[in-house]
Amino acid sequence: MKVSGLLLACVLTATSAACLAEPPIVIKFSHVAAFDAPKGKAAERFKKLAEEGSKGRVRVDLYPNSSLYKDKEELEALQLGAVQMLAPAPGKFGPMGVKEFEVLDLPYLFDGIASAQRVTQGPIGRQLLGKLDARGIAGLALWDNGFRVFTSNKPIRRPADLKGQKIRIQSSKVTDAQMRGVGALPQVLAFGELYQALQTGVVDGQENPITHVYTQKFYEVQRYMTLTDHSYHGYVVIANKKFWESLPPDIRKLLTSALDDTTAYFYQMAKLENDEALEAIRKIGRMEIHTPTPQEMGEWKRAFGRVHREMEGRVGKELLESIYKETGFDPGRP
Repeated sequence: MKVSGLLLACVLTATSAACLAEPPIVIKFSHVAAFDAPKGKAAERFKKLAEEGSKGRVRVDLYPNSSLYKDKEELEALQLGAVQMLAPAPGKFGPMGVKEFEVLDLPYLFDGIASAQRVTQGPIGRQLLGKLDARGIAGLALWDNGFRVFTSNKPIRRPADLKGQKIRIQSSKVTDAQMRGVGALPQVLAFGELYQALQTGVVDGQENPITHVYTQKFYEVQRYMTLTDHSYHGYVVIANKKFWESLPPDIRKLLTSALDDTTAYFYQMAKLENDEALEAIRKIGRMEIHTPTPQEMGEWKRAFGRVHREMEGRVGKELLESIYKETGFDPGRP
């Protein structure tokens, strides 16, 4: 019987690296954004750091653009162990009972990304991540992607312009109440279905950071964009808890370090990407872009601000007040 060279080497040398090599730890990392959106680029960076740092002991397989699971499916897939990592938006945890994350959807809660980071990258952020443990989920990091703007096929300059418009939102009760409070008709749709829904008129408009408007080419099917910056938009990086805790301690330490690096990278990159996306959309010239005047911005803050008091029972009054204290937000000020 013919014996291969590798098999013969294994027989003769039991300590051969080729014989003793273990298969890599495979991490399936699924997300709904485009590969060239900030989330997609951050996932690529994490993959690079994890694979190079582990010298091949870890392999990260990326599945961007809802190629593996859609919004409603991915969290269940993670809990079942079909994927190991995700990076959903905070509002996705409300339907599974972790309603506190929806506090981050409250309109005009932060007056800029530095204000948001005092919450997301501090003790309050860690407190929120810890609330996922009971659901079999390890909360690993929060990635800050800026703020949402409105797009539509009808002009939106003031809150009253949203009345009667079907606006796609994420599955957040806070966002739903915010839209209904100004007469809009919120529609929950999977992100991967949004372009077609806008194209066919299933919805009139949507809210997302500018990078999504650009990378998903919403400018092809939307005529107007208004730079309201009305709600924070970020991602919660999570892992299947059982998988995460089963990792060798040195690998878990390496992946934690890679995530810390990627979180810092994400913030710097997301700001640049949003600025560049806005300029690119301007150059394409297919959307009319409106920057609210100070008077119009005051109207937006007054109209949307009502939802803070309405939702404090859902997100937790104590949590909300701790964020107000951290950021200096005054719920009574327009």
